[in-house]
Amino acid sequence: MDDSISEDGKALDATAPAKRGRGRPKSLSDDERRQMIIDTARRTFIELGLTGTTTDIVASRCRISKQTLYRLFPSKVDLFIAVVASHRQMMLRLPLPDDEDLPIAEAIGRIFMIDIDEDTERERAAFIHIVIRQSHQVPDLAEVMLREGLETSRRQLADWLAAQVTAGKLVLDEPMTGARILMDMLFGGVGPGPRGWPDLAARKVHMQRAIDIFVRGTRPD
Repeated sequence: MDDSISEDGKALDATAPAKRGRGRPKSLSDDERRQMIIDTARRTFIELGLTGTTTDIVASRCRISKQTLYRLFPSKVDLFIAVVASHRQMMLRLPLPDDEDLPIAEAIGRIFMIDIDEDTERERAAFIHIVIRQSHQVPDLAEVMLREGLETSRRQLADWLAAQVTAGKLVLDEPMTGARILMDMLFGGVGPGPRGWPDLAARKVHMQRAIDIFVRGTRPD
């Protein structure tokens, strides 16, 4: 299935001739165009791999000029960094909105997206899989995935935990250690795909139990 996307975000059939729309085409802001390029690039990396994906292909699928893409993302590495940052939001929902004040267990559940739908789960797992499988071929991009993905996620989670300690909601001697423990507990049951769980609902039960154990162990006296 071709995942070409027009500037209005709609899927396109690359084999079909382009149709001329009526009236003036919708003009996207740079932020909208940037997000469209990132979404298309992520799906292209999944389909064609890290080595098979080029900026030319992404520009073609987005129906934009290479000059437009290079203006927003000067290189393939810059584009991959943006894709990893976007994927990071599919793994950990951080930072949480400033006005979101939830019980600790519920907040952690939202951060780790325990209610994730199957399509999002499938896409985020596929991206991780392709990076792991081809990391030896493109070590520079694998390093980006580690730095901009895992390490940044851990730091953001540690910052959130530190804020909860300051607010008196948790007791942790070292928030970074707490972040490592929490990610090990929750992502240990995630991996790519359900990882042996019969379905996402069963995995959610496991993740909720892990959250409850963490919360009980860090609850103020």
